[in-house]
Amino acid sequence: MSLKRVEITKEAEEIVRQLKHQHGDVIFHLSGGCCDGSSPMLLPKEDFYIDDNDIFLGEVAGVPFYMSRDQFEYWKHTHLTVDLTDGRGSSFSLEIPLGKRFLIQSRLLTGEECEHFNK
Repeated sequence: MSLKRVEITKEAEEIVRQLKHQHGDVIFHLSGGCCDGSSPMLLPKEDFYIDDNDIFLGEVAGVPFYMSRDQFEYWKHTHLTVDLTDGRGSSFSLEIPLGKRFLIQSRLLTGEECEHFNK
């Protein structure tokens, strides 16, 4: 079993598949508090500039997941799961027009995960 820092629920994964079909290449970026708080935003890949300040946490549903380096310092001891709920958030994320919004479920890393990810 490979350890993952970020995963996605089946319901959220289905929406991601729909949005990838509609918008092409996309990325997830965990917002740093602007707009909809710390919510994962799904954005067209060409609309978001990734630089050395962004940390790659893994892929979910075939989509790269990033977070800013500063924010990672607060989240580095957590495992993240992208989930979905009804409602319109106040972000620019692609799922908003569907009346849905992505959110993060988190838990502390296990001892094994913490040793693996935070060497």
